[in-house]
Amino acid sequence: MMQRNQQTTIPTVQERRQALESQFPVWEKHTIATHFKSQCQLYQERPLIMMPDDVVTYGEMWNRSFLYAKAFMKVGVKRGDHVAILMANDPDYIALFIATSMVGAVAVPLNTQLRDEELNYMIRQSDTNWLILHQSASKQNHAAIISKIVENLKAEPDSRLQRAICIPNANEPIPNGFIDWSSFISEADKVSDDAVLKRWKETDDPDECAAIIYTSGSTGLPKGVMLTDDMMLRSGFATCLSRAYEDGRRIFAPLPFYHVYFLQEGLFAVSFVGGAMVTCLGFSPLQSFELMEKYRVNDFLAVPSMLVAMLNRPERKTFQLESLFALLCCAAPSPVPLWKRAVEELKVEEIGTGCGGTEASSTTMLTEIGDPLDIISTKVGKVKLAGVAGHPEFGDASVEYKVIDPDTGADLPAGSVGELAVRGNVVTHGYYKKPDETAFAIDQDGFLRSGDLGQIDEQGYIQLLGRSKDLYKVSGETVAPKEIEDVISLHAAVNQVYIVGVPDQLTTETGAAFIELKQGVPCTKREIREWCRKRVARFKVPRYIWFVTANDWPLTGTGKIQKFKLQEIAEERLSKHG
Repeated sequence: MMQRNQQTTIPTVQERRQALESQFPVWEKHTIATHFKSQCQLYQERPLIMMPDDVVTYGEMWNRSFLYAKAFMKVGVKRGDHVAILMANDPDYIALFIATSMVGAVAVPLNTQLRDEELNYMIRQSDTNWLILHQSASKQNHAAIISKIVENLKAEPDSRLQRAICIPNANEPIPNGFIDWSSFISEADKVSDDAVLKRWKETDDPDECAAIIYTSGSTGLPKGVMLTDDMMLRSGFATCLSRAYEDGRRIFAPLPFYHVYFLQEGLFAVSFVGGAMVTCLGFSPLQSFELMEKYRVNDFLAVPSMLVAMLNRPERKTFQLESLFALLCCAAPSPVPLWKRAVEELKVEEIGTGCGGTEASSTTMLTEIGDPLDIISTKVGKVKLAGVAGHPEFGDASVEYKVIDPDTGADLPAGSVGELAVRGNVVTHGYYKKPDETAFAIDQDGFLRSGDLGQIDEQGYIQLLGRSKDLYKVSGETVAPKEIEDVISLHAAVNQVYIVGVPDQLTTETGAAFIELKQGVPCTKREIREWCRKRVARFKVPRYIWFVTANDWPLTGTGKIQKFKLQEIAEERLSKHG
């Protein structure tokens, strides 16, 4: 047994995996609703969602979900209807997601940070039939935005939007045209339990599309990824097995509910062991420590920007985090110094990173528990264990990877650097209403192009070298930005660095580096250039260097750097200043 402290004893990794495997000896396909019915009965009194001022148990979550399924049926939600959810983090979000599954509809989670045009695009492109929204979220009055979109759609004969349901959470009246949340709920009792059970039985197909989840937008216009119930649950189980979740694990994840990182690595995964998700409306370093202490959190799902912000808070030493022993930090590479600080200052013992994508139901790769820091900081792991949820052809795994030529799509020999392609039973069958993009991304053997450049070593560890679109050429020499980012990140003054390629009259393209320095640590552009010149070829040294603050980074909802926006910023600066 692993000793955490005098009060807590954690079973070994092997014991935890054996317990999970004994509880799930075979894989039974379920819809999300059927899965949660089973887990909510088994763990009825345990907490499932824990927020600063609200704790919802498994039993309470199920009761809400069943009530909302009734309400859905009363307003007219049919099998196959698309139900968009535009809400801040709220336990009702999860209940509505489960209810959507119960009535055979398709959930369409929407990013609350999107602006008017982006929301208009997604609602139209997804053929949304019903929309549920918080009046206000992410500092935006969504009711006002959606009201205009609904009004315009009503005038279009081919519009599929039926109605929008608004949950009031701001000190102002809701615009006309919405179904008020209280009215939506009050009508639920007019639908019998038997009617819901009948619909549920008729639509209980784990292989139908359960959700259309849009890509995060780190590479441009989002695409709607179609995922089935079975894909999402298999992915969650694989994470639970790979990271060896113990019974009742509590995971802190200050991440948006609309993202697969929260859903798959957190909610779905932890539900297999009756654990809880500890979360909040938005990330705050100080509140994060408060919640981890208050709810005795065991595990932390983070992105590097969050981890940096928390470790830089001096108050961290005043919090009692004896229950915390695990950390998963994904979405972007983290250098060895950051991992060392996490181990030393947060006292975490099981650390790791991973990678995957919305198209593959979140992570497909995870580092192994006990991997050394040099592996965790340079690789994104091996194909994660899936056990009984694995693909029959792939042993204990759900997926397999290969490396292809980014230009031709041809397979490359083992050990080559190229674009990673993946196939398996958690990989999407396509993008909603985007046949050309689907045909380009997925080949006849089911391999999906990830867009990530990488290399697979002899032990099966995968190293990412950036996005295929990130490559640029300096006087004919190809440069992978990540290689230079890794070098600069080792400088003692550097917190984070990201590099993009920009046009150059002399060399066709050159590098432009955005660097965030550690607080109070001085550094000059000349020092950075000298650091690079001693470690990489001269043509790889970025010509342009800009120092930025933590607030300057253009981020997705999960804290991932949007490189295409850095590209735009760089080109705009150069056009102004030459």
